[in-house]
Amino acid sequence: MAKPIVAIVGRPNVGKSTLFNKLAGKRISIVEDTPGVTRDRIYAEAEWLKYNFTMIDTGGIEPSSDDIILAQMRRQAQIAIETADVIMFIVDGKNGLAPADYEVAQMLRRSDKPIVLVVNKVDRLSEEDNAYEFYNLGIGDPITISASQGLGLGDMLDRVVEHFDQIIEEDENDEYVRIAFVGRPNVGKSSLINKLLGEDRNIVSDIPGTTRDAIDSYLETDEGKFILIDTAGIRRRSKIKDEIERYSVIRTYTAIERADVCILMIDAEQGISEQDKKIIGYAHEMSKAIMVLVNKWDLIEKETNTMSKFKKDLQSELSFMSYAPYLFISALSGQRVHKVLELSKKCYDNYNKRIKTGVLNDVIGKAIMMKEPPVVGTTRLKIFYVTQIGVKAPTFVFFVNNPQALHFSYERYLENQLRDSFDFEGTGIKMEFRERKE
Repeated sequence: MAKPIVAIVGRPNVGKSTLFNKLAGKRISIVEDTPGVTRDRIYAEAEWLKYNFTMIDTGGIEPSSDDIILAQMRRQAQIAIETADVIMFIVDGKNGLAPADYEVAQMLRRSDKPIVLVVNKVDRLSEEDNAYEFYNLGIGDPITISASQGLGLGDMLDRVVEHFDQIIEEDENDEYVRIAFVGRPNVGKSSLINKLLGEDRNIVSDIPGTTRDAIDSYLETDEGKFILIDTAGIRRRSKIKDEIERYSVIRTYTAIERADVCILMIDAEQGISEQDKKIIGYAHEMSKAIMVLVNKWDLIEKETNTMSKFKKDLQSELSFMSYAPYLFISALSGQRVHKVLELSKKCYDNYNKRIKTGVLNDVIGKAIMMKEPPVVGTTRLKIFYVTQIGVKAPTFVFFVNNPQALHFSYERYLENQLRDSFDFEGTGIKMEFRERKE
């Protein structure tokens, strides 16, 4: 399930970045800024109450400015608005309502997204009356905060997360398998999607998606119903000079979060890059279903065992996700393209697989008999019971005497036992260890 996305927008110097940094850096935040390619300080993960969400910071919007830099900032903000599920519109309570606020409000209304109006720089209760003039914007009741002092943030976030339930419910009820195609520019992502759409006639629609990505293509085949998500290729940091391209990077990470299956496409002639490993590493950290496609295989001069050697080298580079299957294709000629959706569906089925509790405990019980947990410090791990608590990805909870007694090598051993006993090819799995008395 994808996290809701919240964009922080407004004209320059209203305190957007102060608010972003406050939310990302204090107790409200789950973690520090999410590591990645060019996210810098514009993209962070946060939590409030029971909700996890993603924040996007934006440059200030100057709707009528002809300045090149300001126009570029305006375009960035527009992309963030299109990407977001909920928009936090920040205005300046100290300096009051400005003409540019009306223009920004008009832009936001056209987005047809939920908007939370936030009046910042209200540092004292006596200044709250300053917020009333912002009713003139016609986009709802304003919430007063002081980002610099951390005042009113709880009420503001309560208002934001009110909009999440419908977003999450719609996502959970979706019957389509979402497949995100990721990789560097010009590896053939769009060509493959076009080939898949062209060869399968039962196309439901080919429409602009949720605008979180360039195009979502809806496709029905004998394998099932799919949403094919094309993403912009990600270049190395040093090559990302255009600020707008930084937001296409956000769209790639957003596509991964939305996806059930993430397909890393690699150019057979160029091989794998550090950038490829970073982007698919993010999908691995999220325990997504993953597969690797080597495209342009028809251009490679073949010898004995060329494919097996190429695959072995890739597996060495991507050793952190040894569960991922590999497929060698040519999007241009159509070689093995028919197997892409078939393998994607298998990965998805494993991503959505449930194991009966009795069978699960039998397997883990036998694994413990074959190899007893090592002593960590003065304590030996004792596993009382294991159960599966979720899918997408399969999630298992082990009830143990002391989670601190779990050695990382034994955790890996248990995961391997699960993978050997049940077919989890193509999907990450999650394992939690909770303390329970005997």
